[in-house]
Amino acid sequence: MCAEVKETLARLLKELHLPTMRHSYEELARQAQQETHSYERFLLDMCARECQERRTKRIGRLLQQSRLPLEKSLETFDWQRLPPKVARQVQSLREGSSVDRKENLLAFGKIGSGKTHLLCGLALEQARAGRRVLFTTSSLLVQELLLAKRDLKLKGVLKKLAGYEVLLIDDLGYVQQSREEMEVLFTLMAERYERGSIWLTSNLPFSKWESIFKDPMTTAAAIDRLVHHSVILELNLPSYRLEQAKQAKESAG
Repeated sequence: MCAEVKETLARLLKELHLPTMRHSYEELARQAQQETHSYERFLLDMCARECQERRTKRIGRLLQQSRLPLEKSLETFDWQRLPPKVARQVQSLREGSSVDRKENLLAFGKIGSGKTHLLCGLALEQARAGRRVLFTTSSLLVQELLLAKRDLKLKGVLKKLAGYEVLLIDDLGYVQQSREEMEVLFTLMAERYERGSIWLTSNLPFSKWESIFKDPMTTAAAIDRLVHHSVILELNLPSYRLEQAKQAKESAG
C-alpha cells in the first residue's frame, strides 16, 4: 500500500471516528493476505475489532460510573454460605431479565451476612452486560436528595437517577434518619416505581421499617412500592467477618 493511500485511509478512518480500525487495519490486512481471506472477511474482522474495543471501553466507563466496589464480585463471594434456595435465586438473577422487567431486589440479613457483597456482585454482572448501575449508601443518597431539594434541583437529580437501570441502595435503616430525610427517599421510590429497579440491603425486617420512615402510612406505601414486582433474598446467616475472626483465633490457638 503506497504512502498516499495509507495517509488518506488513516485520515478518513479518523474522520469517521473509527480509531481501532485506524490503528489495526495494517495488521489485519497482512493477516488477511497471509490466510487468503476474502475482502468480506477482512472487512468483518475490522468491524468486529472496532465493535469489541468500543464495548470494552463502554463497560469500563459503566463500571467507573457505577461507584461499585470492584472487589465485591460474585467470583470472590463465598457461595457455600448461601442456603440452596438463595443460591438458586442469585443464579437466576445474574442474566438480568429482572432488570429489564424493572423488578426490585431486596436483601435482608444481619450485619456481616454478606448482603452488600452479594448485591454488588450481581450489580457488577449487570454493568458488564452493558446496563447502567449506581451504587450508593442510603445516608449518602439521602443527603444528596436533601441538598437538591434545598437548592430547588430535586427534579433534576431524580431525572439523572432515572437514567440508571439499577439503583443499589446499601444499608437502609442502619443509620437512623429524620422524617425530612426519609421523605425525600420516599419521593425517589415513588418516582422509580415500575420505571427502574431499586436494589437495597437492610438489616431491618419490614416489621421494623416504621422506625425508618417515621410514619405508618408512609412506611406501608414504601413497602408496597418496593415489594410489588420484586425478588426478596433472606440472608439469615452469621457474620462472615466474625466467622473469619473465629477461624483465625482457632488457627492461632
